[in-house]
Amino acid sequence: MKINYLGLLVIPIILAGCVSPQASSTKPGTRTQSCKMTTEQEIDSLFDRWNESLQTGDANKVVANYADGSILLPTLSNKPRLTTAEKEDYFHHFLEDRPSGMIDMRTVELGCNTAVDSGLYTFTFATTGAKLSGRYTYTYHWNGSQWLITSHHSSLMPEKK
Repeated sequence: MKINYLGLLVIPIILAGCVSPQASSTKPGTRTQSCKMTTEQEIDSLFDRWNESLQTGDANKVVANYADGSILLPTLSNKPRLTTAEKEDYFHHFLEDRPSGMIDMRTVELGCNTAVDSGLYTFTFATTGAKLSGRYTYTYHWNGSQWLITSHHSSLMPEKK
């Protein structure tokens, strides 16, 4: 029988990064992290917050949902958006047709100060009446005061209904 000693070392290191909300340490130089208790409903509401910011028509308000250093892989552009200015540029154009999103199906995974919301959504554009179906993944991080998007991937559905 072969023992994978590297695996035995990795597991405690991974687990050390996140401890229960009740855990604390008084030793100098010891790092602990409290985990934000959350629910699927709270994470579900983050899409609603993002969608409501779309309704304002203000790209700055949409981008306020994104963490510094986040990435946007948008639905209607091949260009990854890494900076605030790049995200604002994308949303400035996306918002011209007054989109409104609706979740069609989703799965949510909860972690220590992180969450992943993936699924299918449909956008309706008020100016044209057009509908666009897509796949999405949002990853979120709790920054100590609010949930922010750290990555957002969106792509058109490959097959027509």
